Amino acid sequence: MAEVKIRQLQPEEVEEFWQTAFSDPNADWTKLNGPYFHDDLPSKEEFINVLAYKNWINNQEHLVITYDDKIVGSVGAHFKDGDLKRWIDMGITIYPKDMWDKHIGSQALKLFIEYLFKTYDFPHVGLTTWSGNPRMMHVAQKVGMKEEACIRQVRYYEGKYYDSMQYGILRDELQSKD
Repeated sequence: MAEVKIRQLQPEEVEEFWQTAFSDPNADWTKLNGPYFHDDLPSKEEFINVLAYKNWINNQEHLVITYDDKIVGSVGAHFKDGDLKRWIDMGITIYPKDMWDKHIGSQALKLFIEYLFKTYDFPHVGLTTWSGNPRMMHVAQKVGMKEEACIRQVRYYEGKYYDSMQYGILRDELQSKD
């Protein structure tokens, strides 16, 4: 059976990661991962020379997901309260569409939640998505997260408003599932 792992990106993998994640600006994952922000994907040069070292290499909040030792996605976290660093929110992306529906996302998300609770002494870990991404909502619930907020009709994409969906899990809830 294939194994899902999360780990830091290695310097020798930077180009491979860019190819998997960012080489196709029309990749299916870009239509689900906050498309209302209209963010541009980084160029190969920008990623290799700047962003990989600024945001990925030796960064404990941004990890790659491997499936049978091949990079297929990433998990990341950021502090919603800025420099206070007491409230963390996370996200996950599986890049190649042919890797969807293999339960990689739920396995990686559970690993990342466990990792964040081991790394930080927080009682809560959150995840924010939007109602236009039902797969992400399902994965959050599948790993034991609870819907904590629905901010209605605040995400505008392709002429339609969607809800911002917030999920969370408490350290005690995760421990009680083990």
